[in-house]
Amino acid sequence: MDVLEVTPFSRQVLLASLRQIRLRGFAGARPYAHARMELVQALDPEAVTPAQNYVLRGGVETVLALRRCLADRGLDPFSLDGGAHLRTAAEPTRTRALIPPIVEESAEADGSTVLLASDGLHRIYAARSLGLPISVVVIREVSHPYYAFPIEAGWDGVAMLEELPERYQKKAYRQPENYKALFRQFNEVFPGVQEQRARSNPAFLTPGPAAPPQGGSTPAGT
Repeated sequence: MDVLEVTPFSRQVLLASLRQIRLRGFAGARPYAHARMELVQALDPEAVTPAQNYVLRGGVETVLALRRCLADRGLDPFSLDGGAHLRTAAEPTRTRALIPPIVEESAEADGSTVLLASDGLHRIYAARSLGLPISVVVIREVSHPYYAFPIEAGWDGVAMLEELPERYQKKAYRQPENYKALFRQFNEVFPGVQEQRARSNPAFLTPGPAAPPQGGSTPAGT
């Protein structure tokens, strides 16, 4: 992987921009608008609970390759104190955002409270595989719960897949009849953070309609 350009942005820009993230449903509500946010450096990945049943081997390898490439520029994706916009030789006209993983404090129906991985599971998995801590943004008092439940088996329940099989259920969704209503649309504010995965969920799961576009978002780095 060859990185052509790196443009860092500050912790303050990162946290302010996160408040603009919208849900796919619920009229595009902003779940982090009034939440408490903290950039926690050197968090043990074991403290994070996954909510996805798999990681893709290629995704983990990409994270590790990017880390090796950025080392010469003095930037470590596992210890960010803000974020950066990147351009790579593979996609020279596309600018992608690199931000710390997003972790939400989630109170579950069984009385437990977990730190749930909302975005960046492949990055957390990669750091865990190396036995390294990772910087994350911990968000508390979120207005709408994350769209999937925590995995009961924790990291032991996360499968390493080469590719997604057909009819493979990615998560245990809180609203199976409209499972993306609570989906956080990070790409609207941080382009390229969320990779589009192949559709594989069973037919009984329906994503539901997307919210209409709204104005007022503040792109990261502005």
